[in-house]
Amino acid sequence: MGEIAIDVSNVIITYKLMKNFSIQRNLLRRDAEKAEEFEAIKGISFQVEKGEILGIIGKNGSGKSTLLRAIAGVFCPNSGTIDLKENTVSLLSLGVGFKDTLTGRKNIYLSGMLLGFTEKEIKKREKEIIDFAELGEFIDRPVKTYSSGMHAKLAFSITCNLETDIILVDEVLSVGDENFQRKSFTKMETLIQDKNRTVIIVSHNIETLQRLCDRVIWLHDGEIRKIGLAQEILEKYHIYMMAQAGR
Repeated sequence: MGEIAIDVSNVIITYKLMKNFSIQRNLLRRDAEKAEEFEAIKGISFQVEKGEILGIIGKNGSGKSTLLRAIAGVFCPNSGTIDLKENTVSLLSLGVGFKDTLTGRKNIYLSGMLLGFTEKEIKKREKEIIDFAELGEFIDRPVKTYSSGMHAKLAFSITCNLETDIILVDEVLSVGDENFQRKSFTKMETLIQDKNRTVIIVSHNIETLQRLCDRVIWLHDGEIRKIGLAQEILEKYHIYMMAQAGR
């Protein structure tokens, strides 16, 4: 095996399931600690080599986005470790990383600084980011006024033009109009040609993962059901989903 960029070891992530009470009542209830727990990720382990493109697929609720956000450092696992080997990482996901009251332009700088770039470095890429996002005058309007497609365009543009060692992509390659989808896909293909960059892509789109990924993890109910070469795993997943649909 080559140089390791991401090492996930025995990671467990759980959520507390709040009963149908108000937040205040849940906080005040003496038995709040005894709330039922849901184990979203159940002790999984895997490694990703530097320069590898790893896909993650699985039905809704299997823990894909939860795992990706833990790798990005959005939250910590309950147990186990995630070691990024001192690589810089960015997460491309709807609903993550923007301050809604700030304009798109200001969020470019906020996001860039959170990724570890200096204001000067961001300034050099600002026009490129804005041009790629195709938001026109909306770049100087608050992000809370954006549609989900506009949000995705800006997020994609920031992540792909302020390049980190590791890029995590969560279901955003299929967002936006057809022209933007085509452009973002081409941009992603260009980025992953850099063998120093490591990418994890979460998607339901088998064709996308076949085209972009070296290996794929099939995540099922918080566990790794299978992991291996993209073509092999995606064929097995497709057969499984067809069987489920035929029930």
